Amino acid sequence: MNKEIILQLINQKDFSTLKEQLHEMNPVDLATLLEALEERQLLITFRLLNKEAAAETFSYMNSLTRKLLIEGLTDQELKEVMDEMFLDDTVDIIEEMPANVVKRILKNTDEATRNSINTILNYPKDSAGSMMTIEYIHLKKDMCVSEAIERIRTEGIDKETIYTCYVTENRKLIGLVSVKDLLMSKDEDKVGDIMETNVIWTYTHEDRENVAKMFGKYDFLAIPVVDTEQYLVGIVTVDDAMDVIEEETTEDMTKMAAMSPSEESYFETSVLNHAKHRILWLLVLMLSATITGTIITTYEGAFSTIPLLVAFIPMLMDTGGNCGSQSSTLIIRGLALDEIKFKDFFKVIFKEFRISLIVSMVLATVNGLRIFLMYRDLTLAIVVGCTLVCTIVMAKVIGCILPLIAKKCKLDPAIMAAPLITTIVDTCSILVYFNIATLFFKL
Repeated sequence: MNKEIILQLINQKDFSTLKEQLHEMNPVDLATLLEALEERQLLITFRLLNKEAAAETFSYMNSLTRKLLIEGLTDQELKEVMDEMFLDDTVDIIEEMPANVVKRILKNTDEATRNSINTILNYPKDSAGSMMTIEYIHLKKDMCVSEAIERIRTEGIDKETIYTCYVTENRKLIGLVSVKDLLMSKDEDKVGDIMETNVIWTYTHEDRENVAKMFGKYDFLAIPVVDTEQYLVGIVTVDDAMDVIEEETTEDMTKMAAMSPSEESYFETSVLNHAKHRILWLLVLMLSATITGTIITTYEGAFSTIPLLVAFIPMLMDTGGNCGSQSSTLIIRGLALDEIKFKDFFKVIFKEFRISLIVSMVLATVNGLRIFLMYRDLTLAIVVGCTLVCTIVMAKVIGCILPLIAKKCKLDPAIMAAPLITTIVDTCSILVYFNIATLFFKL
């Protein structure tokens, strides 16, 4: 189904056919489709969904469409949607809505849900506690398998996941058991006898990016969250971890492009905010580039003696910047995946140094031959070749050092990406170039 079909059925007032077709759609696809509708058609279409489908579709919508629906639905309709949603999805929606919309959402939730929402909202924004859900199945170790399965049947309908059940004793996490283990065991077996006691868990205040990495490391569907006394307070599910990874990757990409990260999507961010996010770093980089200009001005005498020297400045600066960007990108990615640690500092430098020697020798040889064939000037070819070797070695070493230092200083390594490193390498390459030229040409 597409937007045109929906509009046609609405205009024909054929709501029964529209309802049948909406019922067959996946909630993710349905959310994308509804986001393209105007407010009137959006409300009409959304009201045709049953409660479960409406809640699931609502959780996949962007913040702008959610806001339109919340403002357009009656209190009773909003309450029905909120009652069907999982708690962590409700918290996510509240965090991105303006105060007046949040007030209306909380007004249409019961007291127990409001208390749970406030508890989660009290955790630091980037912590495991802020992304967890309290909707999980917990069992007792002295339960028999048949009792455990019956509990899952009874309570599972309201839980976000039932594939892993957590065994608690006096609210403390002591083990876990999968539904597969329960189904493969005898009815009279005790949960305590089949549960896994070597449980991987995380603390409520653990950084959410570290929690998301745990899913990639252990291939879990959910990870239990405990407080400082090891009381089980919630779980983080894999879908929430994927959202975190997407957000963190987007944030790193914006920082690597010398922009301030934004929590809103491209089209939801205003032109003014886009400019504000970009202009600060551009100003810093532009002003820092004046250092390069000052250095070039200092060597005006060399230009007047050998004007051809100027022709190679863009090539040297671009090559140095590109080499530095290659190294910094690989190191930043390695740090993000925990493949590289600060303790590998000298190991990384030594590896990049060896790589830079091979790369620089090849580039310098090819470029030296080109210059000699074009200008028949061996000295000029040697000057540019030596400068290339020094620039590439320097660029690759700087490109690997800066992200490691940023990580050690508890800064985001992504800020030490291409634009900043290019600016630094440009300045250094010009200094090296004219010093070598002065030495060889005795200027």
